[in-house]
Amino acid sequence: MTFDEGLMAPVTVGHDDTVTDAACLDALVTAEVALARAYAAVGAAPAEKVDALASALGWADRGALCRGHGIDVRALAEASVAGGNPVIPLVGLLAERVPESARAWVHRGATSQDVVDTALMLVAREASARVLASLREADTALAAFAAAHRDEVAAARTLTQHAVPTTVGLRAATWRRGVRRAIARLSAVELPAQLGGAGGTLASFVEIAGASAAAALPAAFAAELGLSTPDAPWHTTRWPVTELGDALVQTIDALGVIAADVATLSRTEIGELAEGSGGGSSAMPQKQNPAASVLVRSAALRAPQLGATLHLAAALAVDERPDGAWHAEWPTLRELLRLALGASANAASLVAGLRVDTDAVAANLALTNGLIVAERLSIVLAPLLGKARVSAIVAAAGRGEPLDGLVRAAVAEAGADLDIDALLDPANYTGLAARLTATPTKDAE
Repeated sequence: MTFDEGLMAPVTVGHDDTVTDAACLDALVTAEVALARAYAAVGAAPAEKVDALASALGWADRGALCRGHGIDVRALAEASVAGGNPVIPLVGLLAERVPESARAWVHRGATSQDVVDTALMLVAREASARVLASLREADTALAAFAAAHRDEVAAARTLTQHAVPTTVGLRAATWRRGVRRAIARLSAVELPAQLGGAGGTLASFVEIAGASAAAALPAAFAAELGLSTPDAPWHTTRWPVTELGDALVQTIDALGVIAADVATLSRTEIGELAEGSGGGSSAMPQKQNPAASVLVRSAALRAPQLGATLHLAAALAVDERPDGAWHAEWPTLRELLRLALGASANAASLVAGLRVDTDAVAANLALTNGLIVAERLSIVLAPLLGKARVSAIVAAAGRGEPLDGLVRAAVAEAGADLDIDALLDPANYTGLAARLTATPTKDAE
């Protein structure tokens, strides 16, 4: 029986197969096989014995995960309790499955942390690739949406209140900039293999293969896995974990902004946006809930705390192997990857189906009876009428007097020649919105 199918985390359902226990087990086995292959690559192990080992444990190719190794994930999990990590019982299970002549090369010279850290980097690589694919889908959809609504004037809101005119397109372009920055950040994350031996000195590898071969072993190990080569063991220098975690949090943050805006703008009393297919209610059949936005936002509310846990663990990575801080990283990083997978996939679907109610946008823009351009009136009319008079006009309009008439009377009294219709038209006070919407960002290109 699987512990977590996503019943209480629906944002992840259908998107987390790359971070399951089974996927983590495949990554652990892959790391073990890659180490044996690395020994052969540097000339320290007989190639035929390593090939037999790799074949028995499901090795397919460089960079691919081992499958068909026959290890039962539940049994391994139960056996891992005694030693505090799954590698200790895994080594014995792997040795049972390879030819006797090759058993000496299973886990040779390695420590559990070498295998666990490397496996987590493999899991992160697979998951991050999927997250990036979803982010690029969202980027493409947002680009089209922004272009389609580039000139559609809407009310910008600051601190929940109408502020000045903006456009629907610029709002989407702003979301897109956040997505593209997240793509750039996540794409740049380095995922190194881990290989240091018991105390991070590689002493066991030197003893087994000699200094020259031991020095070449980490690069050979990383090459077999498709990971980057570490400049040194990072048993207690946890930047690979925290930098990945930060990039994932930034990604989910960017998606959370989109979700929060869509949820707000789809409220019944606002109604400017709607998801392509809203969710229903168990009690109120008239409702079309912004279900995708709700799911993405649920991930955004959880992600920062997971990132903070990774930093807390990194700060307590003492000695040459932490007592508990390292262990706390495993489920935390995996859950953060899981949330990023679900949030990015749901966000891509959300923006692809996003709809605009142009009538609602126009109605909301007109709610303040023209005062959406109050800032412009202050800039243009204050030199003609004085600040006090402009303030009085705005105050009177706020009490319900027609702004158009107030402005026309004041301008006529001052003897000025202004196009009042153009002055009061919100479409004429969107600044560089069209240019900002059309200008691509350099991030993620």
